[in-house]
Amino acid sequence: MTKRDEFKAVIDNGNTFKGDSINLGAAMLDGETITNALVKIPLKTMNRHGLIAGATGTGKTKSLQVLAENLSDKGVPVLLMDMKGDLSGLAAASEGHPKIDERHEKIGLPFNASKFPVELLSLSDQDGVRLRATVSEFGPVLFSRILDASDAQSGIISVIFKYCDDNKLPLLDLEDFKKVLQYSTNEGKEELEKDYGRISSASTGAILRKIVELEQQGADIFFGERSFEVKDLKRTDSNGKGYINIIRLTDIQDRPKLFSTFMLSLLAEIYSTFPEQGDSGKPELIIFIDEAHLIFKEASKALHSQIESIVKLIRSKGVGLYFVTQNPTDVPDGVLSQLGLKVQHALRAFTAKDRKAIKLTAENYPISPFYDTADVLTSLGIGEALVSALDEKGRPTPLAATMMRAPMSRMDILTDKEIKTLNEESYLADKYNEVIDRKSANEMLEEKIAKAAEEEAKSKAQAEREELEKEAKKATSRRKTRSRNTTSDTQKAIIKVLTSATVIRGVLGILGKMIK
Repeated sequence: MTKRDEFKAVIDNGNTFKGDSINLGAAMLDGETITNALVKIPLKTMNRHGLIAGATGTGKTKSLQVLAENLSDKGVPVLLMDMKGDLSGLAAASEGHPKIDERHEKIGLPFNASKFPVELLSLSDQDGVRLRATVSEFGPVLFSRILDASDAQSGIISVIFKYCDDNKLPLLDLEDFKKVLQYSTNEGKEELEKDYGRISSASTGAILRKIVELEQQGADIFFGERSFEVKDLKRTDSNGKGYINIIRLTDIQDRPKLFSTFMLSLLAEIYSTFPEQGDSGKPELIIFIDEAHLIFKEASKALHSQIESIVKLIRSKGVGLYFVTQNPTDVPDGVLSQLGLKVQHALRAFTAKDRKAIKLTAENYPISPFYDTADVLTSLGIGEALVSALDEKGRPTPLAATMMRAPMSRMDILTDKEIKTLNEESYLADKYNEVIDRKSANEMLEEKIAKAAEEEAKSKAQAEREELEKEAKKATSRRKTRSRNTTSDTQKAIIKVLTSATVIRGVLGILGKMIK
């Protein structure tokens, strides 16, 4: 048996599964494609997460596109983070090309151009289904981690949430939270300290500054109603194809905090609402996170810990996470160790640091008697990748340098007219693009403060009236007293006069008698 035959036998044996699977392409040996030596991924283990990595221009996005298409074909819904704006073409069929036909002839797979059901979603003002979440849905723990709050600040955030729960004050957007925060150290200071303890104004000031920073990255648009229901990510069309939900993120590349905020809230919501599934025949949802380094670049240790925990736990909900980035070192080791599928496109060694990174990357793959992995990593062409997955028993499949199949959909973006048509036909756009501005904590506290001010004004006016009435009574009393005193003096004078007259009359009477 030749080395080529031995290699094909290993690939065929390692890629034979009982259940459904996805064909990625054909294995390569010594730079040549082995026709019909198909490299597959069992659908059953796609909830074990994965990584698509490689230098710029090596074909990462097309590999993501191929995976999304094949998952949709199998009835598995997909969520894509489109950072570069080049994935909308999934909604249109490929125009075909002689080079595509040549590639597929080498692989041994027929090429069938096809389009897929697509929903365009947006975190900002871009056209598409608006994604929002309320502050209440985040909860105090996740909200604190997003703000990178200290222990003391986290305690205050928990108090704010508790106060709002106890007083039925809905925390819908950041304005609501800011209003309650300001209320806690001003008009409502005594009220909150009575029930929840002292709240430091220095800490509330620090929290407020962090919220302002979050607002500057556009989070004020994200927080609010109507909240997006994650169950709407699990839809299939009338033909049984899973919807490919594309989040358009081209305008938030420079706002990593907003991106990581959204991702964490989304993953937390999916984990809390999706039912336990375990290892079933196929996943419930697959999420591809393009430019994954943006999640981790600005994230604190607390956020890293939160992401790692979710990655470990969310697979039991039938959800697979796939990180797409230039270098595996962009992903923390704790997350990287959880990724079952690895599609590694070429890496370039321009510096000593690059060569060291390539050597470390090669150590992440199963040892193969057919490859020097580090050498292969630098010699792969465009649309070629090293692939290692997990078989149906959770064991790594044989490492294979793979000629990747071409996407069945358009390898270009939709036109503005096509995007407009897609959004007009969207069921979700009608549901979520209506802005709801119901009464929440901000308005309720404004009313409470206004009512308290009105009551205080009334109390003050009442006190002033009572004081005036009291003064009036005192004045009346003084007048009566003066009047009584005046009458008494007059009476005394009259009595005195009368008394004097009587005495005089008496004296004169006596004198008269004496004269007679």
